[in-house]
Amino acid sequence: MRLLVVEDDPELGSQLVERLTGEGYAVDLATDGEEAGFLGETEPFDAVVLDLGLPRVDGLTVLRGWRGAGVAMPVIILTARGSWSEKVQGIDAGADDYLAKPFRVEELLARIRALIRRAKGHASAEITCGDVILDTRTSRVTVDGRLIDLTAHEYRVLAYLMHRKGQVVSRTELTEHIYAQDFDRDSNTIEVFIGRLRRKLGVDIIKTVRGLGYRLEAL
Repeated sequence: MRLLVVEDDPELGSQLVERLTGEGYAVDLATDGEEAGFLGETEPFDAVVLDLGLPRVDGLTVLRGWRGAGVAMPVIILTARGSWSEKVQGIDAGADDYLAKPFRVEELLARIRALIRRAKGHASAEITCGDVILDTRTSRVTVDGRLIDLTAHEYRVLAYLMHRKGQVVSRTELTEHIYAQDFDRDSNTIEVFIGRLRRKLGVDIIKTVRGLGYRLEAL
């Protein structure tokens, strides 16, 4: 899963990127509204964390621009504590959730997980496909109760397919959602990750749809 963090405070921005990356996400960072607006309209993100007090272009204007352009990814806005007017304006502008500063990163993580689940049509924190269970709270994957050791990129590929189970996902789409913008992307490595996942999972749930991509489905 790929996230966009929009935060102009250098210390907070770097902390969020480090923590979110450690939780298994591919993360891009924008430090002003102009850059954020461009990235949101040109890159595919599974969720966005958007500060409202930004240089160049404020967060509300950025959000309204995205929604006006038909960009529908879930957005959590960061507001000043007690600023009810900012919260109302943010929700009215198209935000899906809000979090007041200062906040605990654990709460932000829980809200991100919930937004992504709902956007992909999942009600539970655990996503199941046959004997495979992915726990979005702990980033743990089990097969018939057995814990599976995955690399960060293997986990991202599986997590994206699990969130989109039953749907065909192209190699290009997978590449766009498991790598941050500044990463040296290579769609050919997707085949390598898929092969490793099939071996590690030991169950035939990742189907190749010839000429189109991959689909996750239980037997």
